[in-house]
Amino acid sequence: MVLKTFGWSFAITALGLAFAAWQWGWEAFGVVLILSILEISLSFDNAVVNAGILKKMNAFWQKIFLTIGILVAVFGMRLVFPVAIVAISAKVGPIEAVQLAMDKPEQYEALVTDAHPAIAAFGGMFLLMIFLDFIFEERDIKWLGWLERPLAKLGKVDMLSVCVALVALLVSAMTFATHAHTSVGHVDKSATVLLSGVAGLITYLIVGGLSGFFENKLEEEEEREHEEEEKAKAQGKQVSAVGLAGKAAFFLFLYLEVLDASFSFDGVIGAFAITNHIFWMALGLGIGAMYVRSLTVYLVRQGTLDDYVYLEHGAHYAIGALAVILLITIQHEISELITGTIGVILIAASFLSSVRRNRALAAAEGKADPSDKTEVKSGV
Repeated sequence: MVLKTFGWSFAITALGLAFAAWQWGWEAFGVVLILSILEISLSFDNAVVNAGILKKMNAFWQKIFLTIGILVAVFGMRLVFPVAIVAISAKVGPIEAVQLAMDKPEQYEALVTDAHPAIAAFGGMFLLMIFLDFIFEERDIKWLGWLERPLAKLGKVDMLSVCVALVALLVSAMTFATHAHTSVGHVDKSATVLLSGVAGLITYLIVGGLSGFFENKLEEEEEREHEEEEKAKAQGKQVSAVGLAGKAAFFLFLYLEVLDASFSFDGVIGAFAITNHIFWMALGLGIGAMYVRSLTVYLVRQGTLDDYVYLEHGAHYAIGALAVILLITIQHEISELITGTIGVILIAASFLSSVRRNRALAAAEGKADPSDKTEVKSGV
């Protein structure tokens, strides 16, 4: 089952990493590997959400989402979107951006370096909003309770995350942006950083608004479908649910596409904190996206999910760390290996904490941990 579901992902990983090492060397191998792990970790909750919604669809709409949907997710968001960001920020055409990256890497690097303050401000604000909205929300399960409890209480203040993000943007514009790092040295990019940061905030709010809109439409459609079924039963009639199910599935599909795009933003934008090389970025994010797709299929087919409850927390803390790093890189250079390692460490720590929690709960109930079959069989 695992090999059948993840087989293509394993094969693409091996080919992608081998190609990176052969074409660009071991540094590229390491960066692509880190980007793949980061994309999988940041998109784990995306796969969980997708799987939960896909279960409500019939086989036809599941196939549509897992084929057309993955084409949009992989080629649209992970491949085209990074090129579009570079093209817009550097004020060149997307085809020209790719040609420069291939034929004139030094000129391309200079363009990306000059555009980096704008990219960092846009991405930093988008990622920071994701983190703040998560950390200010009241949750039953808390990973770092000493930190999350007081922040959840503060989160009851309306629009607090927006206010905090804007304060962070102003501080960045007045400190890092006044001596931003470019190809010609340190120059004042305060206005650029402010405009790009506000654009990142607006983008986040628009994406969130679209997600909320389709979610509401979906709830309305499901409620109407339920009322129609109850009415038909009361009258002793049999109602074909084909049309109603089709409408509900259509809204599900639209909702999932918007959700998938919004989840893709954090991985793509976070990748700019690790590297500016669009081919390394596309390869690493593409490999990660394949695993997200495979994981979604696996969860749908299995119908069960190992309850690693802190993994979502770790992914969002990694997003928060990437947001801070992006804002700092407006002025200071930070090694991509350091940036990637911080995210991986946070996610790994949350995974281990989840494993310990599951074992403790299993021990308290007098049952073996179902996620650790090896230890159960060996009697450890």
